[in-house]
Amino acid sequence: MASPQSGWDRNYQDQPTRPYPPVQPQQGDRPSVDAGKLWAGGFGTAVVAALVALVGILLVRGVLGIHILSPDDAGTYGDATTTTYAFGAFGIAILATAAVHLLLLLMPRPMAFFNWIMLLVIAVGVLIPFTASAELESQIATAAINLVIGLCIMSLLNSVAAIATRAGRTQGDGML
Repeated sequence: MASPQSGWDRNYQDQPTRPYPPVQPQQGDRPSVDAGKLWAGGFGTAVVAALVALVGILLVRGVLGIHILSPDDAGTYGDATTTTYAFGAFGIAILATAAVHLLLLLMPRPMAFFNWIMLLVIAVGVLIPFTASAELESQIATAAINLVIGLCIMSLLNSVAAIATRAGRTQGDGML
């Protein structure tokens, strides 16, 4: 009778299709979050969100000729309100990054919760312009910009969170 072999060619009679038993995650194993990657990606998302706001306003005011966020005589860029709007988009992306970080650390299925939160925040951002007294085209344009900013933040942070999250390790697992 042949002696057992070591290494990859070893014959496992009790598990013919799997040379090693499956690793069972232990209770308490959670994915770990690389905070540096998460926050770097969150900062990048915030910059993109601010630029989306700026491009959206320039498109609506300059190309489409719809006056939003400032009086007609303010020009294509608008006034300080345009800058405030862009910084607001930046701030919302930073807050969304903080929410993702908190959800990743504390919640089961954190991205499902994040997506629901973001969809509801986007809905609020789309509906708010219709509560202000303004021309309908200005309301629609502002709602559209808010929608694009919100979807941008949500999609980018979903990607960033996936990259910044690593599966938890079981005890005795020597792999990184």
